[in-house]
Order: sequence, then structure tokens, then C-alpha cells
Amino acid sequence: MLWVKAFHIISLVCWFAGIFYLPRLFVYHAACEDQPGRERFKVMERKLYRGITTPSMIATVIFGVWLISYNVSGYFSMGWMHAKLALVAILIVYHFYCGHLVKVFRDDRNTRSHVFYRWFNELPVLVLLAVVILAVVKPF
Repeated sequence: MLWVKAFHIISLVCWFAGIFYLPRLFVYHAACEDQPGRERFKVMERKLYRGITTPSMIATVIFGVWLISYNVSGYFSMGWMHAKLALVAILIVYHFYCGHLVKVFRDDRNTRSHVFYRWFNELPVLVLLAVVILAVVKPF
């Protein structure tokens, strides 16, 4: 079980690295004014999303489900786990929305400013804080 937990934490760290960096790339891409720069951001965004962030999300979910499988009834009787899983669901939706934005930028259809993406970049920080507190403190 400790190996599974270790791999869950490792994949979570990798997933959040991507989830933190990808919207930051959107900030710079939205502010970019030259075509070579925009093309460079398209490559970076695609590689980060498809090569690191998505595989890390999949691994995080697999290892998380594996951990829950050790004590399904116990975990699902705890309120904090329900809240944590709801936040994970929100993060998964955020992840796929980032994938949508990768396509929007790829197709040169972005209409939002870099300021929007600066605010958009803050959501996963709040989710991370809440998930870690729920998992460690188990407040309810």
C-alpha cells in the first residue's frame, strides 16, 4: 500500500506541475505578438498537455482508485473523502478545459486576454490547498 501511495503522490505532483504551468503558458501566449512566438507556444502547450499533464492525471486517478480499493467502505464513510473526490472531479474538468484551450490556441481562435488567464491560473492552487488539507487534517 505504501508503494501505491508513493506513486499516487508522485503522479499528483507531476499533474499539478503541468496544471500550474500550462495556464501560465496561456498567459504568455495570449500576450505574444509575433507569429514565431505563437507557434513556439503551440508546441510547448501541446507537448506539456499530452506528454506530461494528461499521463500524470491518468496515473493519479489510477493510483487513487487503487488506494481507495484497500478500504472502500471505510473511505466512503468519511465526509472529507467525499469533499476531496468532488474537488478532484473539478480538477479533472479543469484539466480537460485546459485541453480545449490548447486547441483554441492551436487554431488561433483565442479571444481572451492574458489577464483572464492569470486569474484562470489561480483555481488549481485553491484546489490543491483544499485537497491537501482534507487528506492530511481529515476535518470531518
